[in-house]
Amino acid sequence: MRRKIFGVSSEKTRRKRGSTDDTSEEVADTVTVHNYTRTKPKPKSTREDLYAKLLVVEVRCPVPDGQRLCPDCDTPMETLGWQFVREDLRITPAIVERVHYMQETLVCPACREEGDTTIVKAPTPTALLPHSPASPSMVAYVMYEKFVNAVPFYRQEMDWLQKGAPLARETTANWCIKCALEYFLPVYDRLHVYLVEREILHADETVCQVLHEDKKAASSKSYMWIYLTGNDGKPAIILFEYQPGRNGDYARDFLEGFSGLLECDGFTGYNKIDNVTLVCCLAHCRRYFYEAVPAARRRKMKLLDVNSPEGAASPDKAKEEKKTPAEIGVHYCNQLFKAERTLKDLSADDRKAKRLELETPIWASFWSWLDTVKPVDGHSQ
Repeated sequence: MRRKIFGVSSEKTRRKRGSTDDTSEEVADTVTVHNYTRTKPKPKSTREDLYAKLLVVEVRCPVPDGQRLCPDCDTPMETLGWQFVREDLRITPAIVERVHYMQETLVCPACREEGDTTIVKAPTPTALLPHSPASPSMVAYVMYEKFVNAVPFYRQEMDWLQKGAPLARETTANWCIKCALEYFLPVYDRLHVYLVEREILHADETVCQVLHEDKKAASSKSYMWIYLTGNDGKPAIILFEYQPGRNGDYARDFLEGFSGLLECDGFTGYNKIDNVTLVCCLAHCRRYFYEAVPAARRRKMKLLDVNSPEGAASPDKAKEEKKTPAEIGVHYCNQLFKAERTLKDLSADDRKAKRLELETPIWASFWSWLDTVKPVDGHSQ
């Protein structure tokens, strides 16, 4: 009970000490030495691997004019080639420019001689926001700093001042709000239509806080609801919806028109959604097994996901070692995650066929074992 109330409510996949980003390392090889398996050191990434996506600019360093004659016979020397010496990483800081659009105006001289005036003006680009100096690149930069780099508007205000553009935080905030409503909301609404037409969706909700909200204290809980499509081979769609509370009515209203498989956690609010089949999440199932493992044993366990490079321990081996039922349950879940890891790059039909081949025996063994477990007061022994 203490662990349930005060313990950690989610698990994280442990990473080996000293590991770095997966993009900068290759999968390690294993070598068997004296009847045990150890991991070979992972090869270090080269600069060519790390900086492969950066633009390459060559700076050629020619021999000075006074040294281009042969020191032996004074004959002008020819270029033999260019040799790579070293490289630098150079950054060009953001520059704020004032762009003046000058519209050309034409007048007909013949009509003017006859006392008439014919004038033609060139078309000009439409402003992003009427009567505003905001450009698409300017607003995109503000949004990127705010929502990707988490730089508040007041800090951006100081940064813009250093760049020579005194922009008040209220101005940049209004840019984000108006552009989101005018340009992003129609795209969001269209994606929402496509979302509810799919056959498989995932849903979840997470806590967030709003500083200034009508009739709510800043410390009160609000919720961000997340809806995303499944791995069905079609373009992925992920939509966020803010709501002031955690009521199943919000999910029911958002998913109106959807009738398919909805994968979610055990929150009862999703039961309010009509014409859907609720699918349980294996990660949440494993969490309850994991929380039932004693703390001393839990530190030695590995929790795998579909991106984990490590292997999964066998549930049968765990049974032989007299593990607790909770530990055996975790091993079953890890075995399923291990199988899923081999199916990531397959098409939806091939993935289904492979699941029936690889995972059906695991599920059958899991259900058979589960019948032997005797729960005590809602928790397994």
